[in-house]
Amino acid sequence: MRSRGFTLVEMAVTLAVLALLLMMAMPSIGTWMSNTRIRNTAEALQSGLQAARLEAVRRNESVSFYLLSLTSPSTMDDSCALSASGASWAINTSSPAGKCKSGSVLASRAAGDAGGSVRVSAGHSSDNTNKTTVGDSATTVTFNSFGRVSNIDAAINRLRVTGPADDVNYVDLMLIVDSGGSVRMCDPRASIADTDPRKC
Repeated sequence: MRSRGFTLVEMAVTLAVLALLLMMAMPSIGTWMSNTRIRNTAEALQSGLQAARLEAVRRNESVSFYLLSLTSPSTMDDSCALSASGASWAINTSSPAGKCKSGSVLASRAAGDAGGSVRVSAGHSSDNTNKTTVGDSATTVTFNSFGRVSNIDAAINRLRVTGPADDVNYVDLMLIVDSGGSVRMCDPRASIADTDPRKC
């Protein structure tokens, strides 16, 4: 007679091997998920900056991009406060702090599941030769009706997004806003070759 199915020993060995493979893959899966959140957050911040610039040109008035911290990273509510380390953002003609939900905000985005999984550092640096440092903390960048940065001495011109732990080799991304209003994403890590177009 032909035997059908698996024996109990075969099933136990298969499960043991599968469990071992999963245990070996877990650290890299966790890092991969964090890297995905870092990239998604950087792209969302870049989209927000570009949307603020376009809105300023469309309205023919100054429009600002504000970085925010929220009590719950997935809910845009009136607990919002300006923060140089927040992954959430809002676009408006005046500060939305304390009124992100009840006020009339032009556009906003909560950090979502990336709220505790990424670190954002925003700042203003006048050193144009070093694109890897954030500089002094900043929370706002204002675009004028021509799409140029109008608060040039205190505007966000560096935004760095990386992972939550210092001992893990995450993707590291930097957004650079120039005085003309354009936004560029690059990689500030020293391990990136000078000839690589991703390098800051």
